[in-house]
Amino acid sequence: MSHPHPELGPPPPLPDGGLRIVALGGLGEIGRNMAVFEYDGRLLVVDCGVLFPEPDQPGVDLILPDFEYIRNRLDDVEAVVLTHAHEDHIGAVPYLLRERRGIPLIGSRLTLALIEAKLTEHRIQPTKVEVIEGERRTFGPFDCEFLAVNHSIPDALAVAIRTPAGIVLHTGDFRMDQLPSDGRLTDLGGFARLGTEGVDLLMSDSTNAEVPGFVTSEREIGPVIDEVIRTSEQRVIVASFASHVHRIQQVMDAAAKHGRKVALVGRSMVRNMGVARDLGYLKVPPELIVDSRDIEEWPPEDVVLICTGSQGEPMAALSRMANRDHPIRIAEGDTVLLASSLVPGNETAVNKVINGLTRWGARVVHKGNAKVHVSGHAAAGELLYVLNLTRPSNFMPVHGEWRHLRAHAKLAALTGVPEDHIVIAEDGVVVDLVDGRAKIAGAVHAGYVYVDGSSVGEITDTSLKDRRILGDEGFISVVVVVDSNTGKLTAGPEIHARGSGIDPIQFDEFIPQIERALEEKAADGVVDMQEIRRVVRRTVGRWVSDTYRRRPMIIPVVLEV
Repeated sequence: MSHPHPELGPPPPLPDGGLRIVALGGLGEIGRNMAVFEYDGRLLVVDCGVLFPEPDQPGVDLILPDFEYIRNRLDDVEAVVLTHAHEDHIGAVPYLLRERRGIPLIGSRLTLALIEAKLTEHRIQPTKVEVIEGERRTFGPFDCEFLAVNHSIPDALAVAIRTPAGIVLHTGDFRMDQLPSDGRLTDLGGFARLGTEGVDLLMSDSTNAEVPGFVTSEREIGPVIDEVIRTSEQRVIVASFASHVHRIQQVMDAAAKHGRKVALVGRSMVRNMGVARDLGYLKVPPELIVDSRDIEEWPPEDVVLICTGSQGEPMAALSRMANRDHPIRIAEGDTVLLASSLVPGNETAVNKVINGLTRWGARVVHKGNAKVHVSGHAAAGELLYVLNLTRPSNFMPVHGEWRHLRAHAKLAALTGVPEDHIVIAEDGVVVDLVDGRAKIAGAVHAGYVYVDGSSVGEITDTSLKDRRILGDEGFISVVVVVDSNTGKLTAGPEIHARGSGIDPIQFDEFIPQIERALEEKAADGVVDMQEIRRVVRRTVGRWVSDTYRRRPMIIPVVLEV
């Protein structure tokens, strides 16, 4: 079982006839999925998604893959294959197309419609190639076959990539629901056929590799949602992913059955459901939908609201309702249904929202107290099934944190894949498929690129560290004026502090220490402004640490006269 090493260097040139795979995201994390395939100097990208920020990344809106590896080779990119339309697979496409607008986007009808709606907001008109399951299309040296997979969004696809180096099957995100609400099954027959032909490398979704058995069928959720709406005496507010068409359909069906009107709340929810309805993926009964701005005109017992915010996102509709920062006010007796699973890392934010909603008198129904969601990712039993169907010569787990990748690798070993043919990689690790063997060949840079408002890539890890310090410890600024010829103090020090928790009176007692430190440096002939700043920072930092056991950000301002 090969795995990355911290000291991996740049990869050598790709051998003739070899296929190179580099994941720029999605390995060791949930999100930011992006894989680059190279054959004979040409590139094929599979997915281009975003990662959502953690609480210790203040001010960050989105995290993108680092395109540096392909930035100088964008003209070599034949196409971007999009397996489905979740944000962690398509969210970074607008930022990639900013760098080369003409890259063809390959995907199913719904996937392309949702990404086009997103790109319209970025004023980008994409080049689209629509494909359906069972279809084969060639993009440069890459012969791609698309297979239907069942997931928590319609029209998801797996892709088999054929080159002279071999066949790679990339499952995308999938599950094996045998009674899907839309009747679209994962193409196990196609997987088996590829297994007979010979899968040289299987790259398979690892998100639920630690979960035993098979996932619950989507159809088991419908009766629970129906019961929640039937028994609720006032408004029902359902929070879901803005792309979960199946779940929204179940909510609408239950609302129509019980004579309630439905209002969609949140820009992405309105946009995505509009696209799904126009394409026929969402069946909306006549006169069911009402404008959210008119919702107060309807009796509470006749209303269902569907909104975003199931992951506790601070700016999403549900969080704002919990904080009483939204036109829709939670009232005593309302029912809030969180119809989604928890993305790892969001537990604290979601619990905070649940507490906020409960404070205002709402009954909150969630996965912890009712069966209101099933995962869109295959559990261990299903992953074993796919491994046995495809019988890959080499295996590479993808789409998951380290524990998920390791668990999936163990499943592959159980099915007979030799351990030295199992490749556990992380973002940036280069995997070459040469002569039927997949091996790690090196590594390239694949760091985080932060989106903060309109800036992309301008925020660094150092910037985030500064923000965390400011948020946790506050800051102290020290202004001094020195003679540029002698280095002697001519005015100040003047100290200002915010958020440090230190009484300003205490600074008056400390100022003589700064003066003495600067006098000593001036006596030594130090006139370098950088060195004087360092003296001020060290002196203040040592005093604050010794006196208060705190580490605020210290900003020395040295003016010359």
